Amino acid sequence: MRSAILTTAVCAALTGALLAPPAQAATLPRTFPLPDGFQPEGIEIGPGPYAYFGSRATGDIYRADLRTGKGKIISKGPGTPSLGLKSDHRGRLFVSGGNAGDARVIDLRTGRVIKSYKLATGTTFVNDVVLFRGAAWFTDSSKPVLYKVPFGRHGRLPGKAVKVPLKGAIKYGEGINANGIAPTPDRRNLLVVQSNTGKLFKVSPRTGRTTEVDLGGASLANGDGLLLSGRTLYVVQNQLNRVAVVRLSRDAGSGRVVARLTDKRFDVPTTVAAFGKRLYLPNARFSTPPTPRTEYDVVSVKARR
Repeated sequence: MRSAILTTAVCAALTGALLAPPAQAATLPRTFPLPDGFQPEGIEIGPGPYAYFGSRATGDIYRADLRTGKGKIISKGPGTPSLGLKSDHRGRLFVSGGNAGDARVIDLRTGRVIKSYKLATGTTFVNDVVLFRGAAWFTDSSKPVLYKVPFGRHGRLPGKAVKVPLKGAIKYGEGINANGIAPTPDRRNLLVVQSNTGKLFKVSPRTGRTTEVDLGGASLANGDGLLLSGRTLYVVQNQLNRVAVVRLSRDAGSGRVVARLTDKRFDVPTTVAAFGKRLYLPNARFSTPPTPRTEYDVVSVKARR
């Protein structure tokens, strides 16, 4: 998600729901650092009071304790990006591989790569991921297709992924196309934001057919990570340094932007995850030339329903 990332579920059954606040929520740090030079993009929270971040520079996975803000690298990357992240209740982290055109599944206990999938070759940008109806679904910002990794019995990982071409209303153009992905409130379809047009689309997981969500003329330009909570969809607008709060109809046929969250600490945030009553966003700092000493951090803001 180079204009990418999010967001998040403690497990498939909790995807899109704000987690119950811990007793010590008032003392959690509102800002905490990531390693210098890390170049973060994706975020996932859970299981436990832990946030996971992927590096678009090396593919490393970093885990931070939300109670202290301290953390460490738990999985070394392959030297290619780790962008969108989602975890399940089996302790597996699903990782989008960006321009490497792949996806990885990582054991959060050991940091070991359980399985790798080559999703695409040539010009590709595997951007974000969501766990939905017994499968992991990945967007590609360069190709009009979703990649589906269907789970077998007891969550067994398949030998290969399935391509679901996108049809209908969405039209790919120059720049970043399909980016963040989330379920609709009724859990029947998927939602995808198109960064370069600022449009939101509902996608049939069965056919790949897309229809534009009627937002009453509102734009989600630079839309990146998505987080669904009930019928509220949070859309990170990275370069604009804000988060659009969209109230959706149950079937996501329509919605309206009810707020735009901003914060002086935002420095091109990309993706969003929730813990307690707060939203957490990594600052990707796309407008700052990256060096090994460039500082990166995570900020949290109060969620709005």
